[in-house]
Amino acid sequence: MDQFQDIRPYNDEEVRPVIDGLLANPDFIRSIAGFSFPRLFRLFPVLVCGLARRRLTAQLKDVHTVKSMQGIIALYMDKMIEKTTSKLTHSGLEGLRRDKAYLFISNHRDIAMDPAFVNYMLYHAGFETLQIAIGDNLLKRPFVTDLMRLNKSFIVRRSLKGRDLLKSSKQLSEYIHHCINTGRSVWIAQREGRAKDGVDRTDTALLKMLALARRDEGLMAALNALHIVPVAISYEFDPCDLLKADELHQKSENGTYQKTDQSDIHSIVTGMVGFKGHVHVAFGTEITLTSDDAEEAAALVDSQIIQSYLLQGTNHLALQVLQGCTLTAGNDASARRFELRIAEADPAIRSWMLQMYANPVISLQGFASSSDRTIKKRSEKKA
Repeated sequence: MDQFQDIRPYNDEEVRPVIDGLLANPDFIRSIAGFSFPRLFRLFPVLVCGLARRRLTAQLKDVHTVKSMQGIIALYMDKMIEKTTSKLTHSGLEGLRRDKAYLFISNHRDIAMDPAFVNYMLYHAGFETLQIAIGDNLLKRPFVTDLMRLNKSFIVRRSLKGRDLLKSSKQLSEYIHHCINTGRSVWIAQREGRAKDGVDRTDTALLKMLALARRDEGLMAALNALHIVPVAISYEFDPCDLLKADELHQKSENGTYQKTDQSDIHSIVTGMVGFKGHVHVAFGTEITLTSDDAEEAAALVDSQIIQSYLLQGTNHLALQVLQGCTLTAGNDASARRFELRIAEADPAIRSWMLQMYANPVISLQGFASSSDRTIKKRSEKKA
């Protein structure tokens, strides 16, 4: 009996039936048509849907396995990278072994592109692609769930409460341990939801969930068995910066932010098609815990993410503006683009936008003092 059937990615034998179901799904075809040809779709929806279905059918006719499906996705990634990035770099891959499975815990800035860029780097470096954790809050439509599970994503059930949540969390932990034990690496964000303010911090609740599958052994042994490698993803330009700044502003002013059914989809599409500039993926080194302290484990992950995060020119420029300096972009095209981006932002959300870009610099500057506080806290605990 497959104990993970309701959350795991699709297997090879399930791929073709799922694809055939998607091609016959009018909701899926309309979404693809509207995304691919927005202007024509508004004028000739029936015609464009027919064209989209024929094109997809031709592209997917030879797809019968997960690997062949990911080959198609890689082609789309290549086109997206060419159109929306100025440079794509990485560091730390040389420290990883191809014959070992890791749990990659990364900072979280973009819903879809964070795991996509990590996966892309590993794929082109000759590593096996990842199993990707995705929250069920993003899976509003059945066809979205199918698409994610075709691309080696597994489901994190966030909408449950009480005993159901505990049971689901244990199943999730068991699945992640199962993946690592069977040689399949996993990607998961360091916290639920994106770090909209640019402050990257690991949620201890995540680490405690990861240990549930082997809680009798203690948190240290359970997490060490996962071979955790922190990952820091850095975007020169965040396509969703205005959306994030508006959300932070509304929460500050009204105490809440009301999402619509389209909010996450809008963020996903904006993150995919928007200009990102230089994107850097920094792979850390495997962490080794020496205690069952979840705070200590979170601090180890955070320290690598903060220190390996590639600070972009936009990060430094944002901090300068917040400190009262006047931007002098000169002949720097990136600085001019950022200056224009700031000028176009609604004045009410401008400071929120600048803060999210500046916070990675502030985090690094404050790393030494925060490390001192962590050491002091641990000393007080032992005392």
